[in-house]
Amino acid sequence: MTPHPQMQAILLEQQATPLPDPAALPIAQARTNFERNALAWNTPLPEMETGDVTVGGIACRLLSPTADPTGVVLFVHGGGWTFGSPATHERFARLLALHSGAAVLVPDYRLAPEHPAPAGIEDVLAVIADLDTIVPARKSLVLCGDSAGANIALAAALSRPAREIALLSLLYGCFAPRFDTASHQRNGDGRFGLSTARMQWYWNNWLGAAADPRTAPLYAALAGLPPCHLLAAALDPLCDDSFLLASRLAADDVPVRLDVIPGVVHGFLQMTSRLKPAMRATRMIAAAIAETLRQEDHPK
Repeated sequence: MTPHPQMQAILLEQQATPLPDPAALPIAQARTNFERNALAWNTPLPEMETGDVTVGGIACRLLSPTADPTGVVLFVHGGGWTFGSPATHERFARLLALHSGAAVLVPDYRLAPEHPAPAGIEDVLAVIADLDTIVPARKSLVLCGDSAGANIALAAALSRPAREIALLSLLYGCFAPRFDTASHQRNGDGRFGLSTARMQWYWNNWLGAAADPRTAPLYAALAGLPPCHLLAAALDPLCDDSFLLASRLAADDVPVRLDVIPGVVHGFLQMTSRLKPAMRATRMIAAAIAETLRQEDHPK
């Protein structure tokens, strides 16, 4: 329950200059505030080839660390299904590309509440279906997402897309609208940033008027999924979501690895420019992706 010293310094800064409650603002203004705050963490950007492409009708940003990347990571950004864009997560996506050797494709999927579930899931599936227009079919695919993006990534994988997924990398995800877990009780009062009340607002935006079962992949039949790498932040209200999913995956005989990073809060992977545990975790995630791609390229 003790924040890492660098994490504590960041939390104190955030508490000194809190952002307005997005639920009390017009959605356009709330998104502007989110983008401005997120972009402050997206510097410096590692140099690599970048481009904006359209895949499956969805605008995407493509980040390539080399002329011949080892595979492709389809990274679904977080933001409570309500916020975020390829630009808000670009530093993390570039670091993932740099340290994994894979190209990283970040879709600019439709956001709630204007586009509730399953819009984001369908956008990601459209990108996967059309992926070979920019990445050869022989290149392995890793599906990765953080926070709400992890929810969308898992839901898309459960839809059994035509292109095989080599690895699911799910980073401090939310996998069902549950607010009664021990981690919500420990960490959900807002002192670590994300609160239970904020998550309830995000879920209301995502669910919309109709409850689509794909929004709660924790309760789906998980057998047959590719290997999964889960990462949780110890000071996150969503920490137990990853534990619950890991247990379900193991019960359904899906290979699963769960790493819990102590002393950090939800969204900490955005903070690599100032937070050493964030950079170490990013390298760990990238190493797991690189190892999967090596195995796919050179099967035993």
